[in-house]
Amino acid sequence: MTEEENEIMLDLLCKQAVYGLTEEETRQLAQFETGDYDPVSFEMTAAQIGLLDLKSEQMPDHLLAKITTDADEYWVNNNSVETVERESPRREVQMAETKVRGSFMDWFGWAVAAAACIALAVNIYSTRNRPGEIVTKGPTPPSTQLEKLDPQQQRLQLMNSPEVVKADFGKGNVKEIAEVSGDVVWSPEKQAGYLRLNGLPKNDAAKQTYQLWIFDESQSEKTPIDGGTFDINSDGEVIIPIDARLRAHKPAAFAVTIEKAGGVVVSDRGKIAALAAVKPNQS
Repeated sequence: MTEEENEIMLDLLCKQAVYGLTEEETRQLAQFETGDYDPVSFEMTAAQIGLLDLKSEQMPDHLLAKITTDADEYWVNNNSVETVERESPRREVQMAETKVRGSFMDWFGWAVAAAACIALAVNIYSTRNRPGEIVTKGPTPPSTQLEKLDPQQQRLQLMNSPEVVKADFGKGNVKEIAEVSGDVVWSPEKQAGYLRLNGLPKNDAAKQTYQLWIFDESQSEKTPIDGGTFDINSDGEVIIPIDARLRAHKPAAFAVTIEKAGGVVVSDRGKIAALAAVKPNQS
């Protein structure tokens, strides 16, 4: 068999294992004596590769190396054991002669066979991993994630909630504070709210702090709900999240007092920096 005929035969064997042959190709293959090239071995190679659950678009180097090694071992083993057992006397004479001469063509034939197996594997792998045929499981994740909302954005979002209580701040009883403005929003449903304040002076956190008090209908006026402490370290408008210690369902007023560092349990209300009264129709 010539080198060209050998290549044609190997190509037909590969195609038979992967796609199947047409009637014309089947007749063409029948004209060749496949000899050592067992068609079943090609089909088994295709089946084994087909069982692999390969997900990346390119074949990993270790897989390609393993296929190459397995192909070499298969053809060498078949050449040294199975083939010798089924060869005719005439073929035995030819093999003996080949060993003496070190025929390049026989070596080339086995090399082509091994290469054909590798080509078969790559062909199946590539066919199974075309980009357009990859099935994505589950919803496609968004390309970008929403950034975490800052206090100002959270406040605006809360204002869109139903039954939000809102009150405007004004100056309290501290003469040193010229003017205070802003507002407070509170959601009884979410038990969350925010202060928006302008005009509060910076405080020395080591000596004093601001503390919020919520006067709710469920509490005695003498013991309003502690809404948490905060410090002012910048000029201009500030937005402070409310940290209520108890649930406030019907707040009537909000007061910001100046207390010692760390805050107090009960305020004497001697220094009220800002005060906001809830309108009756919102309580």
